[in-house]
Amino acid sequence: MEAKQADDIRVFDVRGISSVTDFTVVATGTSAPHLKALVEETKRRMKELKVNCYRMSGEPDSGWVVADYIDAVIHVFSVEARAYYAIEKIWATAKEVPLPQS
Repeated sequence: MEAKQADDIRVFDVRGISSVTDFTVVATGTSAPHLKALVEETKRRMKELKVNCYRMSGEPDSGWVVADYIDAVIHVFSVEARAYYAIEKIWATAKEVPLPQS
């Protein structure tokens, strides 16, 4: 998503906290077309890694798309939806995984 200029990408290690996944990724897009591009980039990159999406929910026009890759759940938000849902608060006790410097 960094290649598609996602804003504020955060990765949380939720092992031992979540019974559903090991990692939660949160990123922000600036518009519905940008959210769509971020989701498509994620799908493309995961496919390259031979990782299948178990389930995807939401639409770029809604401001929130979530993709469940079993070991990682990826949330792509509009600025407004991310502020409203404040999903990072759910994982306040999780260790944040630093992203590689580009």
